[in-house]
Amino acid sequence: MFRPQGVYPAMLTPFEDDGRINESELRRLTEFGIERGLHGLFPVSSIGEGIHMSFEEKCRCMDIVFDQAKGRVPVTPGIVASSPDECIRLAHHAEDLGCAGVVATPPYYYKPAAPMVERFFETILEQTDIPMILYNIPLFVQPLDYDTVKRLSRYENVVGMKDSSGSMVDFLHFKDKIKIAGADVNMLCGREEILLPTLAMGGKGCMTASAGLFPEVMVGIWDNYHAGNMDEARRLQESMLVLIRTMFAVALPVGFKLGLELRGFKMGPAKLPLSHGDAFQVSTVRSRLRMLMEPVLAEFGETTVDA
Repeated sequence: MFRPQGVYPAMLTPFEDDGRINESELRRLTEFGIERGLHGLFPVSSIGEGIHMSFEEKCRCMDIVFDQAKGRVPVTPGIVASSPDECIRLAHHAEDLGCAGVVATPPYYYKPAAPMVERFFETILEQTDIPMILYNIPLFVQPLDYDTVKRLSRYENVVGMKDSSGSMVDFLHFKDKIKIAGADVNMLCGREEILLPTLAMGGKGCMTASAGLFPEVMVGIWDNYHAGNMDEARRLQESMLVLIRTMFAVALPVGFKLGLELRGFKMGPAKLPLSHGDAFQVSTVRSRLRMLMEPVLAEFGETTVDA
């Protein structure tokens, strides 16, 4: 059975000015990542504004990325929704397409207790066969707890977990609970700052927004770690830190979209309109981001473009 491994981008979604998905740019983004060595693709992600998409838009996003990938890398779309019924419908659509798996997030808005979160996942797992990657993202939804993950990991079609807590403490306890359960679940980090520590502690890779913006760097960390070039892997890991802080200086996901615009993509407006203050800050963040990106990209023979 498929199990996720390597460097996956949590893909951002380009939109037209009228809010529709920009298909040509999404195809370019897909090609961009594959050409630069990414090991898989994660569309309909949190940073990709999946939460703001209709059911039809989520399916369309899956369709475009899967079609463009043409089987070269596994595609594992998000099935983000606040009700298990919609998650199940999205999972069936992904399975019908031929996707390798899906990424499932706990329900959002309401904050159910752990037993209800567990039942939410069980309901999806009991009505789908496609491999599932559990997604812990406490920044936005009710956190998964260790014992919930332990029990869910025993389901045959739970094949991975993306932990975006940013906590190596939590990551290691999740990993240990899965081991106690005797399950075969690949652990991936969801924060770009800790790909190298994740690999050093037995993790199998990452699903991060920066993998889509700077695939050369993130794949470089992976490649150098596995080649035993730890000094270079550490240098590349540390090169991401100021970039990430800068992109977070404006409302999510706008800073990350600015990064892709500086790489030549037309990302369009965010689904959630910016405040006047955020809109004013965009130009400052863009200028600083360009200054920071140029030396990093120059190492790989790349450059920023006018945006």
